Formats: sequence, C-alpha cells, structure tokens
Amino acid sequence: MKTIFLYVLEPDLRCRMNLYTPMYKRLNYNLFIILSILQLSAIGQTNNLMLDTSVTYQTIDNFGASDAWSTQFVGLWPEAKKEKIASLLFSREVDIKGNPNGIGLSLWRFNLGAGSTDNDNIQDEWRKAESFLQQDGSYNWNKQKGQVWFAKKAQEYGVNDLLIFSNSPPVKLTKNQKAYTSSGNHANLDKGKIDLYAAYLANSIEGLQKMGLKVDYISPINEPQWDWEDGSQEGTPFWNDQIANLAKSLDSEFEKKGIETKIDLAEAAQINYLFEDDNKPGRGNQIYEFFNPDSQNYIGDLSNISQTISGHSYFTTSPESKLIDEREALAENLKNYHSLKYWMSEYCILGDNDGEINGNGRDLGIDSALYMAKVIHNDLTIAQASAWHWWLAISPYDYKDGLIYIDKNKKGGNFYESKMLWALGNYSRFIRPGSKRIKVSVADKSNTLLCSAYFNKNKDEIITVIVNNGAKNELLTLSSANSSMENLKTYTTSSDSNLAFEEVSGSQVEIPKKSIVTIIQNIKS
Repeated sequence: MKTIFLYVLEPDLRCRMNLYTPMYKRLNYNLFIILSILQLSAIGQTNNLMLDTSVTYQTIDNFGASDAWSTQFVGLWPEAKKEKIASLLFSREVDIKGNPNGIGLSLWRFNLGAGSTDNDNIQDEWRKAESFLQQDGSYNWNKQKGQVWFAKKAQEYGVNDLLIFSNSPPVKLTKNQKAYTSSGNHANLDKGKIDLYAAYLANSIEGLQKMGLKVDYISPINEPQWDWEDGSQEGTPFWNDQIANLAKSLDSEFEKKGIETKIDLAEAAQINYLFEDDNKPGRGNQIYEFFNPDSQNYIGDLSNISQTISGHSYFTTSPESKLIDEREALAENLKNYHSLKYWMSEYCILGDNDGEINGNGRDLGIDSALYMAKVIHNDLTIAQASAWHWWLAISPYDYKDGLIYIDKNKKGGNFYESKMLWALGNYSRFIRPGSKRIKVSVADKSNTLLCSAYFNKNKDEIITVIVNNGAKNELLTLSSANSSMENLKTYTTSSDSNLAFEEVSGSQVEIPKKSIVTIIQNIKS
C-alpha cells in the first residue's frame, strides 16, 4: 500500500482558515484535500524512459487501410458525408485547439475487383466488387467509381502511396467463371492465362493513371494459403511456383509498357507462412521461396519487384507467448535477407483470440483500440515491420473490422468513429514515411506500458508512442542525450479523447489509464 503525504498550506494558515473562514469554505477546502489524495492514489509510480537516437532500427514506409468493400457505395454517398469520412481517414490538418481532424494515413489500398457483382453467387453484395475488365474483353473505366473517388481524395490529401490489390483474377479469366474457387486443391486460374492476368493488371494500372491516379504498388495475390471455397468473398489459392510465374510475367509487362509500379508479394494469410510451410506445403516458406537465390521460385532480382515481403497478423496475436514468439521467429528469419523489408499488410480483430478479445460485435470503445495498439506495437518493435495496414477502413458490419462504421445503406446513412480509428492515428498521423525507429529503454514499474519511439525523416523531432493498458494513470519521465524536453506536445486517445492535444512543460508526462499517447519533442541541433 502506498503512503502519500500531502502538504498544502503552512500550519498558521491552516489554523487561520479553520478558525475564521465560513463553514462552507472549510468544507470546500476539505473536499479539495480528499480529491487530491484520491487523484494521487490513482497514479502509479514514476516510470523513466530513455531515448537513444544513436541506435536505430527499421525505416517506416507507411501506415494504411483498405477501401474494400464499402467505398464502392460510400464513394457515391452525398458529398458532405463522404467528404467528412475522407477527412477522418486522410487529413493531417488540426482544429483551432490543435486537435487533429483525421489520422493522416500514408497509404491507401484499392481493391481491384474481379467482377463478382455481375454473375457470381456471393450472397452479400457488400462483399462483391466490380471489374474494369468486361466479359467481352473490353474495359469499362466507369466501373468502381466510388473507389476511384476515395483514391483521388486520398491523393488530394497528400497520401503518399496508392496500392492496388486483387483477391481473385477477373471472372473472365477464372476456371469456373466465378470470383471464388470451386476447389482448394488448385488455383482458380489456368496456367495458360497467367500472362493474360498480368496484362489485365498492367492495363488496369494504365487506366487508373489516365484517371490521374499514380499507382505505386500492386499486390496481385491475397492470402494464397486459404482455399476460398465458401463463396463468402472473392478469393483463390495460389502455389508458390504460380506466384513466381505471375511475378515474372507482370515484371515483363511493366518493362514493355514502361510502368514503374512495384510488385508486392505475397500477402501471406498468417505471418508464420512467411518462414515455414506449416500445414500448407507449396504455399508457405515464402521468404525463402521468393527471395533466396537458391530457390527455384526466386524472383528477388526482378527489376520491378518490391524488396518487401507482406504478411497478415491474423491468428498470431494470442496468447501473449505466441504474439511474441511468432514475431521473433519472423525477425530472425529476415536477418538472412538484409535488403528485404517486412510489411504487415492486413489485420483486424478476427476470431476469439484465446479469450482475450472476440472479433464478433462492433466496438466503438477503447478496449478494442488498446488491443489493436498492442498488435501494432509488437509488429513494429519485434517483427520490425516497416509498414502496417488495417483491413476495412469503412465497415457496415457488426464486427471489430472497421476504423469507421456506417449504416448498411448503399445510398447514404450515418457513420460512426471508432476508437480504433484514433488509436491507429496515434501512429499514422505522426510517424511519417521515412521516420526511423530508435532505441527506447523504459523502467516500467507498473509493467503495463508499451513504448516505442522514432525520429522523423528530417531528424528534427522524436515521436514516442505509449500504450497504457493498465487501470491507473502512469507518470513517465523522458530523458535523452540529444533532444529537448521543453514544450512537449501530447496527443491522447482514451475513452473520452480522440488524439486530444496538450502542451506539457518539463520532461514528465502523465499517461492516462487505458490510453494511447503520442509525445512529440524537438531534437537539439
């Protein structure tokens, strides 16, 4: 139990107050003393955090989210509502009090649909997608209008990167003329149509460029380890040799057409498939398969291949031991590939997570946001991800999969901000492309704080993100050999705050219970 000594007035003044002040003032004074004691007892011990910019780790490329599948409708909603949603996702401006208007994403993921809206058996139209490629072989660039609206709006807000991704080849090219496979035993694409698929992807990039959209990355494969037989959404399995052949064909198309877009592989369904086969022979161990020169599927020397490997954090976040062990194994494997970066390219709270948190049920509150922040922290600090992407930017579902939630109404409706939106903003809004993670040493007496720090591209400020999962406020004292402790700025996301701005004098910052706090400080010249 903690003993607290509170000295508020010198003795003579206390006596004078007791003797001469009216009763109601003495009651107010005593109430002040009680409240002060309660407030102090709710704060944990002071924790010391040392920042060291001389020890650096990965460079951050971007933070992103996907437009699947809602933007095809929301992009056609009334102007005021879709503009506000775009502002929440992309804006880096602040209001008159200094509070951010949005989370400033630095990458936007555009779902290049397979055309399941036209002739498919997927029941939920909110999980279908149009395609630019039509059944007669022509291209209709008026398709996917809502998605194009959001992609252009992202560009207007200065979002650095646009990535287009495919869950399935277009229906015209699939074996069963559907956007999902009939059997998990084979890819839903004939071997002889790999070149046609590559040509379609290149043509789609050129079409988007003619609309004024610069496509920085293309991800032509999604979660190839899953069978995608249930018809709940577009999808197909792929084997590593097929992925390698597609990458080679796509690289050739880009060379022929002068396209500078980088090819991103392979959106592994779980991060362990990047370094082991597990139960999916021929579809796992993808770091070795694609980036080791000894592999028959080596594509690391292609001129248009991105020197990144992408994986999804699903089903690897619980229990705590698995969260850590899987990411340590990934980081250890990547040490053998010095030029290769890791992107965590998709995540939402999926499944029951061993009882820690259940993906079912929409949650706009702080608990889901804290779980998300824990995953981000471990992906960045253990797996050393240089990019982190959330799944649905906009969700109509009763599930923990959205940053912004909407009424399931194609023509309009209400939208709802989640704390997950703002928790991601504690990272995306401040840790900009080109920032570099630095060493943090923290003496955390409470054992509830998750701390990571970065200096920005210009090396003139340090960004520290603190996640406090505990039930008490925590005091944090920052120190650094080469950064200023004057005029710290903090941005807090909690049950009652959304990146709330505050200026702090001195080096001590109070981290509220159940909150995510970003601290900005200047680096001494």
